[in-house]
Amino acid sequence: MTAEQMAGGEQRSLDRVDRAILRLLQQDGRASIRSVAERVHVSRANAYARIARMVEDGVIRGFTARVDHERAGHGASAYVTLKVVQNSWRQVRTALLELPGVEHIALVGGEFDVLMLVHTVDNRALRDLVLNKIQSIPGVLATQTLLVFEETDRLPLLPD
Repeated sequence: MTAEQMAGGEQRSLDRVDRAILRLLQQDGRASIRSVAERVHVSRANAYARIARMVEDGVIRGFTARVDHERAGHGASAYVTLKVVQNSWRQVRTALLELPGVEHIALVGGEFDVLMLVHTVDNRALRDLVLNKIQSIPGVLATQTLLVFEETDRLPLLPD
């Protein structure tokens, strides 16, 4: 499949081995090619090629460390909802991506328009982030902050 076909929206389908590789990498993003190959019963070259293809196709968006934010010095976490001016999503998203502590941003349907997860050093920094930075972004009409008291991190695994 050419890059033009991929850009046009066509996607290669994932087979049983691809999904098994994805599940393994979700559990341990540092797993070696050799380990992955052994566990899904393919050659190292095959495992390497499959992972490279899934990265190229955008199925695998990257490899990252899962961080305990409190232990890393970010003791305050919150979900922040935003109501935004209609058709301002792209500009608002660009501004939100520049802010420190923003982990996840989603355009959603329902009572509010945007849902984001943020981590800050403490509640004072959270207050500054919401009241001074987010609310000053052109296109943001209103915010609501939901403090996170405790988190349970569970990785969603792909079905077989």
